Amino acid sequence: MARLVPRDLLVLAGLMGALGVAAAAAASHGESRNLGALATMFLAHAPVLVALGLFGQGRVLLGAGLVLAGGTLLFGGDLAMREYVGQGLFGGAAPLGGGLMMLGWAGLALAGLVGKGRA
Repeated sequence: MARLVPRDLLVLAGLMGALGVAAAAAASHGESRNLGALATMFLAHAPVLVALGLFGQGRVLLGAGLVLAGGTLLFGGDLAMREYVGQGLFGGAAPLGGGLMMLGWAGLALAGLVGKGRA
């Protein structure tokens, strides 16, 4: 299995940012709660992944970023499927994605508490 590195977070952030902008544009041409929520989630989490990809050091930060990215992609993927296919990825995909996003944010907080070189 390939080893994930902070650079991978930049790739995910770029993809989320681009998809977030596309979803926002699509949502502005209709009344889609799914696309509006997808845009919000992707555009809110992509900058965090950029910061972690550029400045994050250590396993806890990398792990938090990957969990955050995975949760955001799962949540957004479920919303996109609901919008374009008429059904979600699988039962409970959005809540699972949301839970993973919360876990990723908690991991970020944990990294702040246990990180070296704290002021």
